[in-house]
Amino acid sequence: MGSNLKINKEIEKYINDNSLKLHPVQREIIEYNENLGEIKKMQISISQCHFLHLIIKIYNPTNILEVGTFTGLSTLTMGLAMNKNAFLTAIDKNKDTSNIAKNFFIKANLEKKINLIVRNANESIKDLIKNKKIYDLIFIDADKENYINYFENSLKLLNKSGLIITDNVLWYGDVVDKNKNDKLTKIIREFNSFVYNDHRVESLILPLGDGLSVCRKI
Repeated sequence: MGSNLKINKEIEKYINDNSLKLHPVQREIIEYNENLGEIKKMQISISQCHFLHLIIKIYNPTNILEVGTFTGLSTLTMGLAMNKNAFLTAIDKNKDTSNIAKNFFIKANLEKKINLIVRNANESIKDLIKNKKIYDLIFIDADKENYINYFENSLKLLNKSGLIITDNVLWYGDVVDKNKNDKLTKIIREFNSFVYNDHRVESLILPLGDGLSVCRKI
């Protein structure tokens, strides 16, 4: 039985250097985020960019919902991979980072393919449910305290066989550290257990970036 390779920074760089080439605006966002200090960790990793790109290309969703946008890297990544008839709705309550993201969308000529709603995510999602919106793929990368709420409501918005992809489910590795019992680590553990035991989906966790949960609605 083989063992899993431990990925250090050198191997990660090798993988990224020999994988999909990033769009110039993707690179610009990454460079911009480097100067944001501690909050730059809210950005998805390059390996996650590659994964989202291929998932969009393979699954070919027409309607995508994103919960949590930050400065727009994940949004732009999915937008660039979408087919010409697809549309992406993004939600983020932070006006400052949303304005930055919108400028990047314009640079990539995606402003007509992406609608960024600057509002509380729970309230926005309730309105989407009320308006009977349906999505093929939903990407969740927002406040962890609401992860289970977002997941539950996403299932109401999701097509059968639709995908829910959730970021940060390994929480810097703290989920397996028995000495880590802070509030957010407990929340992520609870979320992972909730998804694992949910018979409405089939799911797996991928060790990309800070961990991606990928679920297919049954």
